[in-house]
Amino acid sequence: MASSQPGTGVSGLARLRSALPFSSRDWGLLLVAPGVLLFSSFMLYPIFYLFYISLTDATFAGSVIGGGAELIGLANYVQLIGDSQFWTSMTTTWLFVAVSLVIKVILAVGIALLLNHVRVAGKRYMRAAVIVPLGFPGIFTITVWRGMFSDARFGVFNTILGRYNDVMSSLSAPQALLFDVPIGFLSGRWEAFFAYVTTEVWLAYPFMVIIIVSALQDVPKSLHEAAMVDGAGALQRFRTVTLPAIKGPVLFASILTAATSFQQFLIPWVFNQGGPSRQNELIIVYGYREAITFNQFGLSAAILIVGIGFVGLFMYVAVRYGGLAEGVGDE
Repeated sequence: MASSQPGTGVSGLARLRSALPFSSRDWGLLLVAPGVLLFSSFMLYPIFYLFYISLTDATFAGSVIGGGAELIGLANYVQLIGDSQFWTSMTTTWLFVAVSLVIKVILAVGIALLLNHVRVAGKRYMRAAVIVPLGFPGIFTITVWRGMFSDARFGVFNTILGRYNDVMSSLSAPQALLFDVPIGFLSGRWEAFFAYVTTEVWLAYPFMVIIIVSALQDVPKSLHEAAMVDGAGALQRFRTVTLPAIKGPVLFASILTAATSFQQFLIPWVFNQGGPSRQNELIIVYGYREAITFNQFGLSAAILIVGIGFVGLFMYVAVRYGGLAEGVGDE
């Protein structure tokens, strides 16, 4: 019966669609509605609930879950404005994001250019080696780096600096070229900050290298050949041909890694819990400590809401004015 009336099912579906008061756009909205509902359940609802907690005086977990907290309006946000630790944490967080991002971009672009150069042999194996850090759990890698930055004399970096001092002393080098070993990498503010940045760069650079290598492979060789014919050197070709071609992917990867750096928790907490004396307390560590250590759940929620707001604003500005949204929504 079905074979004798080809197209009956299709025409029946068309008649059903025409009988219903839905346009094609309405049908599209209906199709994406389940995904939007799931997204709202797992993403938007927790954020709204966190905002609600930030408007309360919740001081322990039971007051949050059992509803014992009372609404106090924006008092927690007003308290944050007058809290010097909040401004220290925010400043340290943005400095951490900026410094690590600059180093990641420079390092990733340099490695990507090396892996894409025609004169480099074994590029396939080198690319595999570059992404090795992605294969280890983050907590494992961070714990290893913490051991390397140990304040003890037998820590990896202190041992290397000690051997360096021995070599330089044997060469009668000036005292200014020697290091005062052991260095307290985890007990000094800027030493610990340097350790944070180094570990963050190690964790994030493989992702950026993958993105940039893919972008470099899409740059037409004819553009480089034409630039060489015009007499452009390697640096000039990089500035006028390569850099404009990979600007979009580099910006895209930078936005994602910068947002991830802003939310970094494991590195400062595992290293020295944001120390010394809370001087390197990134914003997420600050919010976590207020909730778990000081039982200020309402204040902690306000801190995290502010952090979410900064990340959202950063993402909007970067995408909107970075050119990544070009063509979106165009008919």
